[in-house]
Amino acid sequence: MKSHGRGWIKKVFPGANTPEGFFSFYEYIIRPDANKIIIVKGGPGVGKSTLMRKIGQRFVDMGYDVEFFCCSSDNDSLDGVAVHDLGVALIDGTAPHVVDPKNPGAVDEIINLGDFWDEKALRASKREIMEANSEVSRLFERAFRYLKEAKIIHDDWEACHTEALDFGYANCMADEVKRDIFGDRPVSPVRGRPRHLFASALSPDGPVHYLDTIVGRLPRRYVLKGEPGTGKSTLARKVGDAAIERGFDVEFYHCPLDPSKVDHVVIPALGAAVISGTWPHLFDASNELDRTVEMKVALNRAVLARYQDIIASSRERFRQALGRATEFLHRAKLVHDEMQAYYVRSMDFAAVDRLCERVLARTLDLEREAAAQVTA
Repeated sequence: MKSHGRGWIKKVFPGANTPEGFFSFYEYIIRPDANKIIIVKGGPGVGKSTLMRKIGQRFVDMGYDVEFFCCSSDNDSLDGVAVHDLGVALIDGTAPHVVDPKNPGAVDEIINLGDFWDEKALRASKREIMEANSEVSRLFERAFRYLKEAKIIHDDWEACHTEALDFGYANCMADEVKRDIFGDRPVSPVRGRPRHLFASALSPDGPVHYLDTIVGRLPRRYVLKGEPGTGKSTLARKVGDAAIERGFDVEFYHCPLDPSKVDHVVIPALGAAVISGTWPHLFDASNELDRTVEMKVALNRAVLARYQDIIASSRERFRQALGRATEFLHRAKLVHDEMQAYYVRSMDFAAVDRLCERVLARTLDLEREAAAQVTA
């Protein structure tokens, strides 16, 4: 049984609010060959997040590193936890990220916290719950429209820098970072596995990130600085693709404003990361092996000078559109909290606590089995 001090908590987002609505990378929470996946069902406020947090924290206290999957629509809530050393995960399987078993019984198990609510009490509040649900949907749709506006403005802002970018010079910068990370390592006949997640989220409280928990322990970090359109995402993806070709597993962290773009790349086996260190995930080089890469050196200043008014205007209009999107995400959460209160009042949380202990006991059995295999 692991006991070498407390484990490390890594916080990531498996899904995000984007201009196209909710975007999910839930299939990357844990590898397909997991030992145990527990899918937690139930309505809002029934204790799903609390149950997962308790179990995740127990493994942290036992010395295991645990991933906490944060909810992009509620900064205090979890959508899942994973203990990769044991191949165990608990996942919120309710909307908007519905998850169903792929290998029922053999790997996947469903627990339904709806078994512990008072249905009669909920039915008495049926009209209020349905009205709140509809209002939450309307508020999210409005927030997504403002995120679309923000992205359009951001795209125009980005285009100004892209026009000024010397792509040949930027390619050389990317090649220099790749050589620094990989040296002469050849391409491998066995490709590495990509994993896709978000490191930040556009939340009801504005943009949030937990980048320190993702890269804080890594010895080599390449921090990319530069405005939109200066090639940060392209450089990060090139490094990630090169790592995959050389047989390394790679974590790609995507941009919630545009999930097709990569903000950060982590290569765990090499202890290396390429990080976009600009807003909204401000990050600076802080140890002796860190390296700052200034993308602005690849810009043609004469071209860029023609667009200073457009860039300044875009910055302000983007800030306003993102602020409006955040306002409606916040209002959606307030209404969701009101709806959640009906479920909280109807729940038998003592029964949920007893279930939590049973689930914890089953996951600890897996921990003991893993420990026995190590000593056998």
